[in-house]
Amino acid sequence: QVQLVESGGGLVQPGGSLRLSCAALGIVFRIYDMAWYRQAPGKQREVVAHITSGRTTNYTDSTKGRFTIFRDNAKNMVYLQMNRLKPEDTAEYFCNVNYDRVHYWGKGVLVTVSS
Repeated sequence: QVQLVESGGGLVQPGGSLRLSCAALGIVFRIYDMAWYRQAPGKQREVVAHITSGRTTNYTDSTKGRFTIFRDNAKNMVYLQMNRLKPEDTAEYFCNVNYDRVHYWGKGVLVTVSS
């Protein structure tokens, strides 16, 4: 059974940093691409960052240079390091894997950027 469990959300001031973590269970983690998505209130869910099994990364334009996605295959973990956070980064953040053509999601963690 595929299970994704996120952690690390919270309240941070503008300009601050947070690191999100996602534990992936039930898959051979090292062979799958992983991604982080977010969904702000009243908006559609959007991809934030993506990392391939070969560690190639891609980012949405609004997060390039501020966010870093990385993975630890030994621990079955994927992370999202978020720096220079802005109020518009406020959203629910979700870990994602496309496993055998089915998208699996974690329950999400809330990130609030506010003074």
